[in-house]
Amino acid sequence: VFSGDYIIRERTRLEIKVMRKGEQIIDVDVLNDAVINKAALSRLASCAVYLDDTYLTTYRADGLIVATPTGSTAYSLAAGGPVVHPAVPSIILTPICPFTLTNRPLLIPDDTRVEIRLEGSPEDMILTLDGQEGFEMNPRDKIFIKKSPNAIKIISFEDQSYFKVLK
Repeated sequence: VFSGDYIIRERTRLEIKVMRKGEQIIDVDVLNDAVINKAALSRLASCAVYLDDTYLTTYRADGLIVATPTGSTAYSLAAGGPVVHPAVPSIILTPICPFTLTNRPLLIPDDTRVEIRLEGSPEDMILTLDGQEGFEMNPRDKIFIKKSPNAIKIISFEDQSYFKVLK
């Protein structure tokens, strides 16, 4: 590093906002993912997903992961999501153990605004950000996710290509 033998690469982050009764209660950027799931794993979570204000589907699953390409090799991969190269401008939606065969992981353009509404009986729902902070959700909370304008810069060494590290 001191000799300057490195490359600086930018990585996308996601901006996560949660609205409760018209008031913003969370405004955080994450590098890897936001995970919505039940505190008690015995019941399914129902997450209605809207992309740019258009209804996509309601995921009935143990939870839902919304990840960056960097986060694609973390929890999303363990849940059956795709590996996405960090240079691919995308947001990944990965249901955790979905109840139906038709709910599969989905890549969407990174300029898409994602809105998630909790449906059914969303008691004991938790929003976890980058696997660190967990927030209890209320039944009428709305989660808004989009590409953050604040990318992060990571030092990389030439002999550590993405595919070499992935392998």
